[in-house]
Amino acid sequence: MTLIDLSHVIAAGLITYPGLPAPEITPHLTREASRDVYAPGVEFAIDRITMVGNTGTYLDSPFHRYEGGIDLAGLPLASVADLPTVVVRATTRAVDAAVLTAALADVPDLRGHAVLLHTGGDRHWGTPAYADDAPYLAEDGATYLAEAGVALVGIDSVNIDQVTPEGYRPAHSVLLAAEIPVLEHLTNLAAVPDTGGRLHAAPPPVRDFGTFPVRAYVVV
Repeated sequence: MTLIDLSHVIAAGLITYPGLPAPEITPHLTREASRDVYAPGVEFAIDRITMVGNTGTYLDSPFHRYEGGIDLAGLPLASVADLPTVVVRATTRAVDAAVLTAALADVPDLRGHAVLLHTGGDRHWGTPAYADDAPYLAEDGATYLAEAGVALVGIDSVNIDQVTPEGYRPAHSVLLAAEIPVLEHLTNLAAVPDTGGRLHAAPPPVRDFGTFPVRAYVVV
C-alpha cells in the first residue's frame, strides 16, 4: 500500500487565492505559560488559527454555492472518502466535454468515482503566476461529469472555474447543484496512477459552513 499526499502545506501568511486573506497562526497558550498550569515537567502548546475556509487544499460543499445546500456537517462520508479515483491528464487550458470523453474512453462507468484533473497548474503554487491563465473545467465538462454520476471532482489549479471579471462560476454551479463536492488546489497528481487509487478528502463536520481545508490523499 502506498499513500500519496495531494495537499499543500498551510502556513501563516500563505496566500491561496488572490484577494483572500492569509491565515494568521498565533499562540493561545505557550509552552512557557503552560508550566504554571500543569504539573512540574508537563507543558503543552495550544494555538489559534484565523483563516477563511478557502485556504490551502480545500473542499467545497453545496452550501458554498447554494443557500440551503448541504453543508460540511451534512456531507456523507461516502462522498468524500474511500472513493475510486480516475485521473485525467489535461493538456489544454479548458477541460471540456470533448477532452473528458477522449480521456475517459476506457472508463465505462464513472458513477461513484472521484475524477481528478491533473493540469500541472500547481507548479506555480505560491507565486503570482498561479492565478494567470489557470487551467479550469469548462461548463460542458462539468455537465458531462455530473450526468455521469461522479462522486467528487478535483483540480490542481487556482479554481475549478475560469476566473473572469464577470464572476461566472458554471463548474461550481453545475457540480454543487448535483451535490458533487469540489476539491481545489491539489498537488502531486503526477504521482497518482490513472486508475486504481482511492481518494480520501474528508473535512471536519462544521455546521453552516461551506468550505474547509482537507488533508487529501490517495491510497494505492
